[in-house]
Amino acid sequence: MHSSSLLLEEPIRMASVLEPSKPSYFPAMTKIIGTLGPKSRSADTISRCLNAGMSVARFDFSWGDPEYHQETLENLKAAIKSTKKLCAVMLDTVGPELQVVNKTEHPISLQADTLVVLTPDQNKEATSNLLPVNFNGLSKAVKKGDTIFLGQYLFTGSEATSVWLEVSEVDGDSVACLVKNSATLAGSLYTLHLSQIRIDAPTLTDEDKEVISTWGVRNNIDFLLLSYTRHAEDVRHAREFLLKLGDLKQTQIFAKIENIEGLTHFDEILREADGIVIARGNLGLDLPPEKVFLFQKAAIYKCNMVGKPAVVTRVVDTMTHNLRPTRAEATDVANIVLDGSDAILLGAETLRGLYPVETISTVGKICAEAEKVFNQDLYFKKAIKYVGEPMTHLESIASSAVRAAIKVKASAIICFTSSGRAARLIAKYRPIMPVISVVIPQLKTNQLRWTFTGAFEARQSLIVRGLFPMLADPRHPAEAKSASNESILKVALDHGKAFGVIKPHDRVVVCQKLGDSSVVKILELED
Repeated sequence: MHSSSLLLEEPIRMASVLEPSKPSYFPAMTKIIGTLGPKSRSADTISRCLNAGMSVARFDFSWGDPEYHQETLENLKAAIKSTKKLCAVMLDTVGPELQVVNKTEHPISLQADTLVVLTPDQNKEATSNLLPVNFNGLSKAVKKGDTIFLGQYLFTGSEATSVWLEVSEVDGDSVACLVKNSATLAGSLYTLHLSQIRIDAPTLTDEDKEVISTWGVRNNIDFLLLSYTRHAEDVRHAREFLLKLGDLKQTQIFAKIENIEGLTHFDEILREADGIVIARGNLGLDLPPEKVFLFQKAAIYKCNMVGKPAVVTRVVDTMTHNLRPTRAEATDVANIVLDGSDAILLGAETLRGLYPVETISTVGKICAEAEKVFNQDLYFKKAIKYVGEPMTHLESIASSAVRAAIKVKASAIICFTSSGRAARLIAKYRPIMPVISVVIPQLKTNQLRWTFTGAFEARQSLIVRGLFPMLADPRHPAEAKSASNESILKVALDHGKAFGVIKPHDRVVVCQKLGDSSVVKILELED
């Protein structure tokens, strides 16, 4: 799984470029989130996506009704059962997304240097001269000279089906715009983006709340992806809503940063959220193109230092229609890994793309190669410096486990945990070997029924770089005596051996809690 200590700063041997990529049970330490849809919703295709390396399935409610997504989810459950691979479920909200509505679904051609009127009257038919939008406050939000973007990111993954508009006149509720480039819009739905303009609409809409309280509760979603997060209050509001639902109190909230407002309030949003999604599609509209990479690097660094997952979107758009990514896209994926991202989110590439399985496989292979030259030593020093002294007890144990594993060239780190926190802290220090997180269920009651925890904690590890969870037998307590603890350890070791991560004579670092003490120990395996 790990390579020799080759660093990016060192000359890379040309021979290593020519070496074939080695297949592994863990295609990469970096996780892959796949959006399920028309081209990726059958049980067979989802099974192949899981085998290719997908660990989180995203259900985007910007399109499709709950019944459609439920059918897809049932297929996901069947695929999980047949492949015996864990997969987490992510619900992506619509949020205050502006859309042009084309009920006839006829293609609409817009010509450069002509005028098109945007109207809030959705009863009117969409034409090349008139486009109805789903927002009554558009005329109050924009002024002459403002930039508006229309596109079909979700459906095509291509900006060739997109158009830039410049506001030329505001007349009552209507907005007349000059078309800046020629394009043909095909389909029923186009995203409308107002560049650097605040939309006075709630981040969590009533429609979002309805979907979460029905579909989300029914399916015990692991992650809520909060679209268009603009303030820390957006995250707090969403968390309060989840707590009221009861069954979703453990659901993690990932804030999607996709405009200037979210960027401006990034630090306070990061404090409130469980993770961050850097939505480069919309950010690339709000920011000058040359500034997007700066925000990506700064945001990932901040997430890394506080140990919260960072996810990046829009990586291999051309694979929506092609079997191979461009060289620039492949390099971009590698740089995202070198920046420290936990996961890569695939949208149109798996949703409507012709090659969802091949896309996941290709991205995983690129990630694995980049991980071989990730400068872990430099990263570790930065993380230690950021935390400072005195460290908390858990932080000290986690960093010590990683340092020990690297020093003895361990093939894996095994961490016993009930909440998942200890394993996430270990993963925060980016070890070059996989962390097998053994989640030990806890028996809890709400006075009405007894339930085992652990399933949420295990699945939520699937978005963290380098963390590979397994659920332990609930009959074994978290703070086990040495005899029974050895049996749990044996299961974890067998798990690692079965998938080729751990071999005879390997060294393995074990992090566990014994009584009131946390212990890091090094095991040297026999035949």
